[in-house]
Amino acid sequence: MTYYSLVFWLFALITVGSAFIVVMSKNLIYSVFSLLLTFFGVAGLYVLLSADFIAIVQLIVYVGGILIVLIFGVMLTGSVLTEGLKTNVTNMLLGSVATGALAGLLILLFTNNNLYPNTQVLTPVPLKDISRLFIVDYLVLFELLGVLLLAALIGAASIGRKEKV
Repeated sequence: MTYYSLVFWLFALITVGSAFIVVMSKNLIYSVFSLLLTFFGVAGLYVLLSADFIAIVQLIVYVGGILIVLIFGVMLTGSVLTEGLKTNVTNMLLGSVATGALAGLLILLFTNNNLYPNTQVLTPVPLKDISRLFIVDYLVLFELLGVLLLAALIGAASIGRKEKV
């Protein structure tokens, strides 16, 4: 086993294990902090795939933005800390079946070349080309997406803060 394989399996174990804790934990705080580990694990997997730009975006957007907002939202809302998450066997069974079906479909798609015989293996795109696309070609869409995400966060915060009558 090479060092690359060892590091890959370490990041895979961290990612899958912490994602399992996110789903199965009854405590919301444990779920949010496990989500932090999941995001770091995914970023590590991106680095191993030589997708450094996507790894940095993963850290900046998800860990630096969305997860911090989640943590502050959970910490500033006192009633959320006393509530337990409610899961039942039916939801867990349906989720397991859906996950298994998706995994089976992905395995079928990636192992059967007869389904898509003309597809080519993706080659790594240089960071220079990706940054040019963001700054030149898709700048307006990139900025609109940022505004849309900000509006969604503000809307979610205002809905969550309304007093119950």
